Amino acid sequence: MSIRRRRQCPDCGRRFSTTETASLNVVKRNGFVQPFSREKIVSGVRKACQGRPVTDTDLAMLAQRVEETIRATGASQVDANDIGLAILLPLRELDEVAYLRFASVYQGFDSLDDFEAAIALLRVEHDATAEVTES
Repeated sequence: MSIRRRRQCPDCGRRFSTTETASLNVVKRNGFVQPFSREKIVSGVRKACQGRPVTDTDLAMLAQRVEETIRATGASQVDANDIGLAILLPLRELDEVAYLRFASVYQGFDSLDDFEAAIALLRVEHDATAEVTES
């Protein structure tokens, strides 16, 4: 969310426009705070999408959705964990294999059981979606 303002230079009197956005900071697991970066989201998700039919435009749109979701909370600081959660849904909609790869790292899958549980959940959602579209 940004605000566009018209301003006037106090020295020369010329008018100009500015676009202002509220700063958004990320609190990392180690406690450090750094500015939010769409590029970091894209680079992290790109690794999960390696070898998948996902374009740079798809990744940019995903990062935009994640930022919009985070900014909609109205908070000026957000935990890195919350950003990871915000990535999961749009990534699942974009590419399920990439979703599983990302979730396996983000959620710390330890065994095949963790993968099987995630796949079973995806299948249940597919079945529910198929029933709705058939009705």
